[in-house]
Formats: sequence, structure tokens, C-alpha cells
Amino acid sequence: MPEDTKVVRKNMRLRQDLIDRARRVLGTRTETETVEQALELVTFRKEVAEGIRRIAASGSLQDIYSEGA
Repeated sequence: MPEDTKVVRKNMRLRQDLIDRARRVLGTRTETETVEQALELVTFRKEVAEGIRRIAASGSLQDIYSEGA
């Protein structure tokens, strides 16, 4: 975590089964680490999707699976 990042305490109601599953998938040690990594993955996924949309809009991608390829 960057040094200039503010850490705040939150009180949330979360499903324990989802925390447990995410913790196993992510290989995290604590529930806090699990939630932080899950949130980082969500924001990363959005950044990747936006990048792919920009590349696709630029016309620089070729659809190798289309009928005319």
C-alpha cells in the first residue's frame, strides 16, 4: 500500500462464506487483506476493460475469428 494512502476503519456486514471463498482464492492471511485485494481486483478489471475498449475503438485490433479473416 502506498505510504500516502489513508486507512480508515469500516464496520460492514459481509457474508462470511464470500469472505472465506475469496480468502482461499486470493491466498490472503486476513479478512482485511482479502477485502483490500478484492477491491483492488475490481478496480484493475475496470481499468483493463477501459483499455481494451480504447484499443478496439482505435481500429488497431483485428478480429481473427470473424468470417472474413
